Amino acid sequence: MNLWGTSSDSGARDERAGTVERVNDSKKLRVVLVEDSSIIRARLTESLSEIPNLEIVGQAESESDALSLLDSGGWDAVVLDLQLRQGTGLGVLRKLKQCGRPSNSKVIVFTNYAFPQYRDRSLAFGADFFFDKAREFHRVRDVLADLASGAPARAAS
Repeated sequence: MNLWGTSSDSGARDERAGTVERVNDSKKLRVVLVEDSSIIRARLTESLSEIPNLEIVGQAESESDALSLLDSGGWDAVVLDLQLRQGTGLGVLRKLKQCGRPSNSKVIVFTNYAFPQYRDRSLAFGADFFFDKAREFHRVRDVLADLASGAPARAAS
């Protein structure tokens, strides 16, 4: 079932905690970047391109574009900013919580607004990790590298 209530086959997932069984033909961890800053997207893309078995399969700058992209399936992890060009990352999280997301997928909130109230709301809406852009840029890469290797992700949130 996708975000809009229709069937979307994203394949079988491994249910072991902290692992993602990639089911696409290339056997890579499929990552979506939802970030309105082209500079941050470029920095993330450069950093993540060095990780074996990881593929960036989409990018979005707004809540509506993110929901359309995520609804199409074919992703294992999303890196999500809270402040978007239009809408918010919390809106994306809320919709994913209401309508579901691929089994065993991971959502990493990556924001400049790393205040406790945003962290609490993000985790309540289903985020798996919450990182501060100013101090924890490397942790996004570490978590995705772990997931791409099939290892349990380091230190949740």
